[in-house]
Amino acid sequence: MINVLIFIVLLTIAAAIVLKLTFSVLKWMAMNAIVGLILLGILNYLGIAHVEMSLINFLIVAVGGILGVFLLLFLSYL
Repeated sequence: MINVLIFIVLLTIAAAIVLKLTFSVLKWMAMNAIVGLILLGILNYLGIAHVEMSLINFLIVAVGGILGVFLLLFLSYL
């Protein structure tokens, strides 16, 4: 009986750690995506780049963040 109790406590601690790490990574990814979208919007507004905001470009920036913006800028100048 004590083994089951120890197992449940350890499993709860492990689940809490996994959830905390997952949310911290998701928070970082969300911030990176927001910064990337704002950066692309500013670059388009200033006329430095002319990247249209299609669904695929939006997904590249949302997933890649700032690196996604640089990738789209590089591809737009080819």
